[in-house]
Amino acid sequence: MDSSNFSSEADGNFEVRGEVYMEKAVFEGLNLERQKKGEKLFANPRNLASGTLKLLNPADTAKRPLQIFTYYYLSNVSSHKTQHENLKFLSKLGFRVNPNHALCNSIQEVLNFCKELEEKRDNLPYEVDGVVIKVNSFRHQELLGSIAKSPRWACAFKFKAKQAKTRLNDITWQVGRTGAITPVAELEPVFLAGSTISRATLHNFDEITKKDIRRGDTVIIEKGGDVIPKVVSVVIEERGANTKPETAPLTCPVCGSGVFRPENEAAYYCENGECAAQVKGRIEHFASRGAMDIEGLGTSIIDQFVDAGYLKTYADIYRLKEKERELKSIERFGEKSIDNLLNSIELSKNKPFHKVLFAIGIRYVGAGAAKKLADHFVSLERLMQAGEAEITEVYEIGEAIARSVVKFFSDGHNLHLVSDLREFGLQLEGEQRKVAVDNFFKNKSFVLTGTLSSMKREEAAERITNLGGKSVSSVSKNTDFVIAGESAGSKLDKAQKLGVGILTEEEFLEKLLSAEKL
Repeated sequence: MDSSNFSSEADGNFEVRGEVYMEKAVFEGLNLERQKKGEKLFANPRNLASGTLKLLNPADTAKRPLQIFTYYYLSNVSSHKTQHENLKFLSKLGFRVNPNHALCNSIQEVLNFCKELEEKRDNLPYEVDGVVIKVNSFRHQELLGSIAKSPRWACAFKFKAKQAKTRLNDITWQVGRTGAITPVAELEPVFLAGSTISRATLHNFDEITKKDIRRGDTVIIEKGGDVIPKVVSVVIEERGANTKPETAPLTCPVCGSGVFRPENEAAYYCENGECAAQVKGRIEHFASRGAMDIEGLGTSIIDQFVDAGYLKTYADIYRLKEKERELKSIERFGEKSIDNLLNSIELSKNKPFHKVLFAIGIRYVGAGAAKKLADHFVSLERLMQAGEAEITEVYEIGEAIARSVVKFFSDGHNLHLVSDLREFGLQLEGEQRKVAVDNFFKNKSFVLTGTLSSMKREEAAERITNLGGKSVSSVSKNTDFVIAGESAGSKLDKAQKLGVGILTEEEFLEKLLSAEKL
């Protein structure tokens, strides 16, 4: 990089983010070399780029020609106010920026740009499945905020997925960690969008009925988001005379137990909580990167350990050290790999409470909801004692999550698992918040509605909580105040009907700053 490109804004520490990719021509060249050597071919550029970044030896990574497009610059001294300014500055510093970007002044201009890029996608030197649309102003990005996994100020415009025609040889049913029984299409292998597809999701039985999908049909498949294969439609004119409509599962395909279908749900469920497929799914979720992040305990190892009787619940993970010698004697397992696994298991005991709460697999409680619940209740003990009404008072926690939490902790088997985890030393408590001094917010409940110009609602909720108040999601007669931002809606109307106190943003800020000075 030419140092003359740096301005005073690039002095000191700064952060740059981007997307690493591999060009199609490079990918094809690597596969040609592997074909000559009789080696297995890589599936597609996306997977190869991702796998290359995960190689343990940086020297091996360096041998593969990866590229990067940068899109994010952050510095303490940056004065940029827009995304577009950021991109121009990155280019000025010598970083590679995708030339296929545009600053649009209307939604129609956005749609025109997306259509233009979709038309020339096949002629680009890299694979692309859509366009990311971002609000240009950083100030507006901040106001819009983010949810657990994605920002509200950006969205993806996905191109029409590429399709292929093939034969549906069979329909099989698989069981997930919640007991949901999901149909899978077993296909005549066909090459589509960079990989060979032999299986595709059919979603649920209602989807099969709606599309009248039958075994032996010729079907059209596509990759949802160019990633997940799915059956789009049936080529009716090529249907054989002897095909029959698919019937709903009557028993679990794994354990043979009965099945049930909850009211207002599309999925069928296995009744047996000890079903091997559910056990494997729950353990895999518990050990996953977003939960306890137990390195070395992947799908194939879990399958083997469950089948061998080493794991019956996720709590059994912490009993594996008792079988260390036995594990090291298993074929294809070395001492080093078992040592690494047991060490990773031990390290997982240090994961914070909200990770444990997510890991135990309460239905509807994703990573974001787990963090909110952990922050509010501070300990698992307090959460276990809470009723539905108290749980729904947590900011952005609804009735479905509350019912699911209460149901989970009313099950004796789950209580036994929690007891085991406590015994093994997992973190079932978060950091205690400092006791707030007496102030306007202490021991009061607040509902935030509308858009605040001074901060994101998540920040406002956290600052209220730090002052000893509660930020709840719904208005009731027990609500002390509703904080009404711009475009406040039905919550404000309900507060007025119930006679609940209402604060404007200016009044809220005045009281907030006053309380924080105490």
